[in-house]
Amino acid sequence: MSPQRWRLDGQLALVTGGSAGIGRAIARELLGFGARVLIAARDGNGLDAVRVELEEEFPNGEVRTCVADVSDDEQRRELLDWVEDLGDGLNILINNAGGNLTKAANDYSEDEWRGIFEVNLFSAFELARYAYPLLTKHAASAIVNVGSVSGITHVRSGAPYGMSKAAMHQMTRNLAVEWAEDGIRVNAVAPWYIRTRRTSGKLADPDYLDDVLLRTPMGRIGEPEEVAAAVAFLCLPASSYITGECIAVDGGFLRYGF
Repeated sequence: MSPQRWRLDGQLALVTGGSAGIGRAIARELLGFGARVLIAARDGNGLDAVRVELEEEFPNGEVRTCVADVSDDEQRRELLDWVEDLGDGLNILINNAGGNLTKAANDYSEDEWRGIFEVNLFSAFELARYAYPLLTKHAASAIVNVGSVSGITHVRSGAPYGMSKAAMHQMTRNLAVEWAEDGIRVNAVAPWYIRTRRTSGKLADPDYLDDVLLRTPMGRIGEPEEVAAAVAFLCLPASSYITGECIAVDGGFLRYGF
């Protein structure tokens, strides 16, 4: 067995939404496998803090950051221009940036639900298309989209969020088939509740937490590092024959029976 099958040494990876939570964990995981990591997010202060943290943890690693709101097309283009100017193409794209506003279906304004689609779905589609010329500079490259179990079943997250994630999963399948001949593998992960800043409010309600845990066979909340591990695996040469898949990182939630 070649140890390089389980390494990403020298590969260049772009992670969106990387200033906190799952995105930060993904950046750390990829660095641990030897990748050079570019992190994009809207929060400049958060990006600076993550960069310092990761540089201390991986003194021989390479971490660069770019402030960008990927829901804005002009900023998406500027982000990929920045990546292109580095001159190395791109080996890995992680579409992790996302957002939500939980309401009853009839309570969303048009701007609100369209905004959820813009950040969760349209940004990922456009970034993948803009990154395509950079990804094809390498014989083998990978895109991993961070979806959600809400794109597979109802989880009280609000209709637009679930709709956008379901569409992201389908986008993953379509691009995987279309771009396979170009050496680009496209996969997704679908997390259930993960312990992050975004979920802390809901999980602080003991009754709600009990409901979540009762529906989770493993009986606990997931950690960002557990999502990051699945994402990293889908980037590794070891997963070279896997494309078009969506791996649930859910403690068994989707397989729950009664």
